[in-house]
Amino acid sequence: MKKLVILFIVVCFALNRLVAQDPAFVKGDKVLNLGIGFGSTWYSGSFYHSQVPPVSASLEFGIVDNILEKGVIGVGPYLGYSSYKWEYSDWGYKYSNIIVGARGNFHYPLANKLDTYLGVLLGYNIVSSKEFGTPSGYDYKASSSGLSTAGYIGARYYFTEKLGVMAELGYGITYITIGIGLKL
Repeated sequence: MKKLVILFIVVCFALNRLVAQDPAFVKGDKVLNLGIGFGSTWYSGSFYHSQVPPVSASLEFGIVDNILEKGVIGVGPYLGYSSYKWEYSDWGYKYSNIIVGARGNFHYPLANKLDTYLGVLLGYNIVSSKEFGTPSGYDYKASSSGLSTAGYIGARYYFTEKLGVMAELGYGITYITIGIGLKL
């Protein structure tokens, strides 16, 4: 029992030190994220090939602070693009997606120079497709649009006061996004 009490005290002390860090993202901050994604959530299978991997840009503004002591809410615009090809015997379709939307993030500091957050995206997905090759003799083209949502967790680690690397894991245009974060 004594060992459990000591372990509990050590864990509480460690968590207190971990949470007691200075926030890397605060109200008034502006951060530009530029990322590249891995793992398509829309196009998968043996005949799909990426032409342009998912790329994204987002700008975030810190708007509300002191949530749960050191938490910060950030919002801002998002732009993403990806292009895929489905091909079988020199015939198939090319698909492209453009997502324009807004993101909202909740930041909470866990370690020095590390900006950890979770967020949601609400956007508009513009999809276009075009047939290539000629087994059918048709020149099929189509486009469609609709609501796009995503949820993710992320982190930015700052090497300097203004430059950092970022990574996000979630379900949206990709499963994993990595890139850079620039404080403006």
